[in-house]
Amino acid sequence: MITLNQKQEIIIAAFLDGKSQRQIEREYKIDRKTIRKYINKYNESRNALLKNPDNIDNSRLLMDDIVSPPKYDSSNRTKIKLTDEIIERIKFYLSENEKKRSCGQAKQQKKKIDIHEALVEEGYDISYTTVCNTIRDLLSEGAEAYIKAEYEYGDVCEFDWGEAKLYINGELKTLQMAVFTSAKGNYRYSRLFTKQDTACFKESHAYFFDHIGKVYRTVVYDNMKVAVKKFVGPTEKEPTEALLQLSIYYGFRFRFCNARAGNEKGHVERSVEYVRRKAFAFKDRFNSIEEANEYLQNTCNKLNLKPQKQNDNKTALDILNIEKEYMLPGIPMFDAARIEEHRVDKYSTISVDTCRYSVPDRFVGKVVLVKIYSSKIICYCNEIKIAEHNRRYGFCEWSIKLEHFIKTLKKKPGALASSTAMQQAIQDFNTFTIVIISKEKRNL
Repeated sequence: MITLNQKQEIIIAAFLDGKSQRQIEREYKIDRKTIRKYINKYNESRNALLKNPDNIDNSRLLMDDIVSPPKYDSSNRTKIKLTDEIIERIKFYLSENEKKRSCGQAKQQKKKIDIHEALVEEGYDISYTTVCNTIRDLLSEGAEAYIKAEYEYGDVCEFDWGEAKLYINGELKTLQMAVFTSAKGNYRYSRLFTKQDTACFKESHAYFFDHIGKVYRTVVYDNMKVAVKKFVGPTEKEPTEALLQLSIYYGFRFRFCNARAGNEKGHVERSVEYVRRKAFAFKDRFNSIEEANEYLQNTCNKLNLKPQKQNDNKTALDILNIEKEYMLPGIPMFDAARIEEHRVDKYSTISVDTCRYSVPDRFVGKVVLVKIYSSKIICYCNEIKIAEHNRRYGFCEWSIKLEHFIKTLKKKPGALASSTAMQQAIQDFNTFTIVIISKEKRNL
């Protein structure tokens, strides 16, 4: 059984590169029956998704089918012992030797055998031969050469994270800024999130591709944890399942930069600093993250309308419109939600990451389906939406809506004054009282 990475390579080779099944078989050494199976399944699922994009449940099932990893037996899988952590420790000892040479302590350097013994004493399981080979490769690295790149229309887009410290509702918060920049025309898109986790990583891509209505053929990343699962050698990286899912779903290929080589995605490296400065050097106080995101998007729109001398005074938006003819077709927005099932407790709430969110009190004791996004929580029962909340990120916080407790408060009106719901909705209490009184009068 093939891996998710191999599945992604098969799909990209067939649908993006236009290779035949015979070519893929020769190149990847995978049986043609297996290749045919995944190509046909992907084509069938994608066509079904495009035919009925508005059916939420059907779309979710098809999305899972497209990006789900193949099942395989991992019992005999061998571990890679040369990790990035070990490489960094070897580099440390080589750097230590260099300092000793500069101080006239060349005779007190660590030899290869000494470095191997030091690594073993630190608890690393690594062979002497591997240490010797790694040191030889590191010492043979010459001066770095830079190659100016030329980009094709619709081919390359770069992604990176940055931080922005903003006052949200009077409180200083450190937010994560996802930034996409096209390599050809420097078209910029950015969105704020609370974390740099997998959910926010997926949502950022979903929002970006939905924003432009198309998909770039290649996306470039650095060695961020949400994109790189682990290093499998001095230069090879294994992508995370989240990145593989996005690549398979949208059909783009991905590429990683070398470690500490931000110049390899220089467009977005500059864009993070540029967008952050142009946006938040002028305004850094907002009532909510949603307001900050709207302001950030307006800033990006203005930047994308500036003429560029290096591109014959065309704007980034002008070049994007040209690039769309060469991009991959857009498809329905990727649903990046984390799906969980929760039983409603006696307080008519469900608990997500230590925080509690209310649902209508008629669902007490029932199991509800919860979609967890980076900024919101949506609850369903029997495929019907029953509640939606803004996501809370503190410890043991409560998000309560008074309208979820109308039935209970009619039976226990004295509980209202000291309730958590009352404390959170005190500003709307008069409106709520009018609604309750109106309903009571109708019942009389």
